[in-house]
Amino acid sequence: MKHVRVGILSKLYLAVATVIFLFPFYICLLTSIKSKQDLGGLLSLPKKINWVNFTEAIDKANIWGSMKNSIIITLCSVLIIVLVSATAAYAIARQYRKRFYRFYEALLVASVMLPFQVIMVPVYRMYRSLNLLDTRVGAIIMISGLAIAYSTTMMIGFVKGIPVELEEAAMIDGAGRFRVFFIIVLPLLKPIVATVATLQALSAWNEFNVSILLLQSEEIKTIPMQQYVFFGAYGADYNTAFAAAVIAMIPVIILFLILQKQVVAGMTAGAVKS
Repeated sequence: MKHVRVGILSKLYLAVATVIFLFPFYICLLTSIKSKQDLGGLLSLPKKINWVNFTEAIDKANIWGSMKNSIIITLCSVLIIVLVSATAAYAIARQYRKRFYRFYEALLVASVMLPFQVIMVPVYRMYRSLNLLDTRVGAIIMISGLAIAYSTTMMIGFVKGIPVELEEAAMIDGAGRFRVFFIIVLPLLKPIVATVATLQALSAWNEFNVSILLLQSEEIKTIPMQQYVFFGAYGADYNTAFAAAVIAMIPVIILFLILQKQVVAGMTAGAVKS
């Protein structure tokens, strides 16, 4: 009976947590299909589905252009983050007995705690002197740099769990260090790589601080920045704003649904590696 009660309470807790988590998405979707006359009731269903909100959102916020910018920046950033983090984690994990590498890991953890707002002014000045303002390359470099430390610390524990004997056997057969990493180690990192790629793709897609600081031209703006066109000093167009938010969520939801098994496997496996 005790196990039955625990099971019932667990399922009840999960059901309540699911409702709380999905409630904002429900409000967002509901508001996006309402007309301005139906906006008064927050939870009330619309009298008629107003698809015009989506077409207006696409036109006003330049959704397709900003989505293209977000896709380019996100894909390039994730590729750099995964490659650099995996190689750095491999180097640290295999040399972890040395004090320098343990100190370097601690330094990475400490850098994660540094808010971006602290470095905004020097970053802006540096980018202006390097002519990287208002460029996708500049945004990719900054987003990647901010995420590499966290991603590396996530991968270190996973790399430690890969048997060194696999690498030694390959080296006996004549493989070099780089070949060992890319042929043997990297494929074994698939779960944590999928986890890091998904988490960082979500982060890069929703990145606002870097975009608002470095991207200024209309044709180079990303999806999060275009949400502001619906809000003015004297009013806000909530229907089209939420419609644009729904459109912006679709790519990352699809990505997460595709990689959710690998994400769960990477998080759970990384938690027990030593």
